Amino acid sequence: MRVGEVEDQAMLRALDLAGRGPEHGPNPRVGCVLLSPDGSVVGEGWHQGAGTPHAEPAAVAAARAAGRSTAGTTAVVTLEPCDHTGRTGPCTEVLLDAGVARVVVGVDDSNPAAAGGAARLRRAGVHVTVGVRRTEAAELVHVWATAVRAGRPFVTLKTASSLDGRVAARDGSSRWITGPESRDHAHRTRSTVDAIVVGTGTALADDPSLTARPGGEVAGHQPLRVVVGHRDVPLGARLRGPGGELVQVRTHDPAEVLAELARREVRHALVEGGPTLASAFLGAGLVDQLHAYLAPVLLGAGPTALGDIGVGTLTQAPRPRTVSTERLGADVLVVARFDRDRQGDQHDHARREDRSGWSPATTEEES
Repeated sequence: MRVGEVEDQAMLRALDLAGRGPEHGPNPRVGCVLLSPDGSVVGEGWHQGAGTPHAEPAAVAAARAAGRSTAGTTAVVTLEPCDHTGRTGPCTEVLLDAGVARVVVGVDDSNPAAAGGAARLRRAGVHVTVGVRRTEAAELVHVWATAVRAGRPFVTLKTASSLDGRVAARDGSSRWITGPESRDHAHRTRSTVDAIVVGTGTALADDPSLTARPGGEVAGHQPLRVVVGHRDVPLGARLRGPGGELVQVRTHDPAEVLAELARREVRHALVEGGPTLASAFLGAGLVDQLHAYLAPVLLGAGPTALGDIGVGTLTQAPRPRTVSTERLGADVLVVARFDRDRQGDQHDHARREDRSGWSPATTEEES
């Protein structure tokens, strides 16, 4: 049984629904559309955050609330239904109890604890198709899936520099290298992550609040404010004011920082610290994505965006893949990714392969 136009359009709808869920939090964004045997929609749902119903139960509940039968339906879901009990029960059991006859999946579940849903459904006689709109579905859960595979938070490193790579002038002045559009974009990014990470040097020198204020308004979600280093944050610091919880990790080891954040169920950490912290994370091979804001200004002197990251020759230099470029006022934002399942020592850059993992938009079909 091959997927047709109806199922494909339903997957596009499920992806749209999934995008309504929060980007932050420990769980992936997932959407589900239930189709009757004649192809009409009987229920829709999406995951709205940790502790709330998953997309599949939400869609089943919506169908029942509307008085529509779920027997013999096709569940079109962006991520493989889970088969374990966490904050909620297994989605596989909900689908089986609902009498679903077929399940169309966008992408497999990367979480070993929750995977196996497709196999469970097949054993129960449900027809399962995996890989419909795989590319789009994988992109939707890219941050979450990378964090699950790596066993640590996904790390986005933010830099904001002049065209010649300077983050401040010779006299130390740095406000503002980038324009208001770039700064607003950075605040919108803050509102989607679970934690913002800076070093004690930045915390003491700049006295930042590290709050998310897109459009100048305080966002409903405020990420953890994480300070790395041994020096204390002063009692009167803005970091101790309104905003996300302040967490101090008294280490200089990026791996220890991420281990502590993983313990707190952080999936996405935004590193905003200065050159020292940025270089430490890059040198340790613990950066998954780079947000590089470039302003059309030349300084010629002053601190650079990065220090020593362990690259002795050009062949050792990490080469992230450019995902997008965006004009932000007079500035340009370059988004680049290190596409690999896990990252090794900084001296091993030249031998790393792109193992990001998601295969082309093909489908695996079994009954």
